[in-house]
Amino acid sequence: MSQFAINMIFVVGSFALYIAIAIWARAGSTKEFYVAGGGVHPVMNGMATAADWMSAASFISMAGLISVGGYANSTYLMGWTGGYVLLAMLLAPYLRKFGKFTVPDFIGDRFYSSGARLVAVACLIIASVTYVIGQMTGAGVAFSRFLEVSSDMGLIIAAVVVFMYAVLGGMKGITYTQVAQYVVLIVAYTIPAVFISLQLTDTLLPPVGLFSEHTQSGVPLLQKLDEVVRELGFVDYTADVDNKLNMVLFTLSLMIGTAGLPHVIIRFFTVPKVADARWSAGWALVFIAILYLTAPAVASMARLNLMTTIYPAGPTADAIQYAERPDWIKNWEKTGLIKFEDLNGDGRIQLYNHTPQFAEKAAERGWKGNELTVNNDILVLANPEIANLPGWVVGLIAAGGLAAALSTAAGLLLAISSAVSHDLIKGSINPNISEKGELRAARISMAVAIVVATYLGMNPPGFAAQTVALAFGIAAASIFPALMMGIFSKRINSKGAICGMLAGLISTTVYIFLFLGWFFIPGTASYENIPANWFFGISPLSFGAVGAMINFTVAFAVSAVTEKPPVHIQDLVESVRFPRGAGTAVDH
Repeated sequence: MSQFAINMIFVVGSFALYIAIAIWARAGSTKEFYVAGGGVHPVMNGMATAADWMSAASFISMAGLISVGGYANSTYLMGWTGGYVLLAMLLAPYLRKFGKFTVPDFIGDRFYSSGARLVAVACLIIASVTYVIGQMTGAGVAFSRFLEVSSDMGLIIAAVVVFMYAVLGGMKGITYTQVAQYVVLIVAYTIPAVFISLQLTDTLLPPVGLFSEHTQSGVPLLQKLDEVVRELGFVDYTADVDNKLNMVLFTLSLMIGTAGLPHVIIRFFTVPKVADARWSAGWALVFIAILYLTAPAVASMARLNLMTTIYPAGPTADAIQYAERPDWIKNWEKTGLIKFEDLNGDGRIQLYNHTPQFAEKAAERGWKGNELTVNNDILVLANPEIANLPGWVVGLIAAGGLAAALSTAAGLLLAISSAVSHDLIKGSINPNISEKGELRAARISMAVAIVVATYLGMNPPGFAAQTVALAFGIAAASIFPALMMGIFSKRINSKGAICGMLAGLISTTVYIFLFLGWFFIPGTASYENIPANWFFGISPLSFGAVGAMINFTVAFAVSAVTEKPPVHIQDLVESVRFPRGAGTAVDH
């Protein structure tokens, strides 16, 4: 059986399962569409939350970025994991006690202002749409290889599949679909990792294999990797980071951005009680840890496998002939995500760090530039092929990568649609809209969001994980501070909250657009996105933490010089701080 046929069996089979679940769990009311009826078991909700949170960025792109950047890019791992702990400890139980459907619901009622609700809707939509771009990009990468189509066509196919089960099922269908998707993605991620760990280190558990001896060379795996990349002009894989400020701000931006993600927060409204919200958070952390403990090993082993594929006799010997390149390179070249250009005409593939510091050594070897461009987002998906694993493993990871991208995309699209239909239309424009009309508006807005995300996914502002990091920065600067102040400060009033959210959102998006293009339109950036141009050495990916500080500062300053919130709002804040005895989630 051909590899394409195997891929089709895994991918089409998993899609059939997702759509069947969506039909079985079709939402028949707004409560089922928004919060799955409020009766999801904590273990299932934990599994669905893990799938919702572990997106294409986690499955596909995070390991790719760590693989390329080594220790320097471990910030993705630290920031996302730490952020989930913040979410579980500081926000989830309290928001569940409040008992509304959505984040703008909480902000609008806590800050007793329709203006605050509208600003929250704008922040949520901007962050979520940016996040969806990353998911659709990742889905396009996976589809393009495993269905042997262009990345744009892969993206369109992904959009159609998401439309079929997310628009139909709402939160009820998405919840049970995400449980199935978690099982698919975690099996797909760990099985290839176990095979590769056994190949390289004779160790069954990949996290242990990362710190074990490389079987072929007899030295520790990380030491071997350092030696190989150093010889090709790259910074040591385990090297420290020079710009500590940017690293700290980036990690912090990911952490508080995670805690402000609306599509994850809304999951804690799907359980019956506050205690169940806490248990859901704990179970989700367990399910997330399985992948996140494996990712660094997958990244390191993928990088070593790639280098030894190009330089089978070692980095000081000749590279392989392009005509003799392995099949996996040929397969990925068809997608345009691997490109080769023979700059020195020797017919061999030179893969190295083409920098001025390495120019002398490159000239000695007759090299005229790096000749192989490998998209970071493909390394995890290509890993089984690089390691010559069986065809069914390749098919399995295809299904897993798509499950990761589609599960999070569905959750984000639901957050966008609920913000438009529930918070914007019913909350501000037409409070008397019928339940049937609200459900129709939710589905239409989700369809529009899919179209917008698909278009932007064809021209993303970065790799999947980098695009997602921008969304986290926007959420960190706008949504997280408002939620924290709403829960823990009785003094913040509506004027302070609105001014804070706007200050955080505008400062962060403007800084991002300066370097990545206005509204992410290619060719519109004011500055080239290089460290030399960053203000105070702060990357656009890291600015969310600064935006959050601006938000907090402005909110407290404005609140200090304006009136105190009404007494009943202060009493509400006091009651929300004690997360006990909450009933079911309620509508307006």
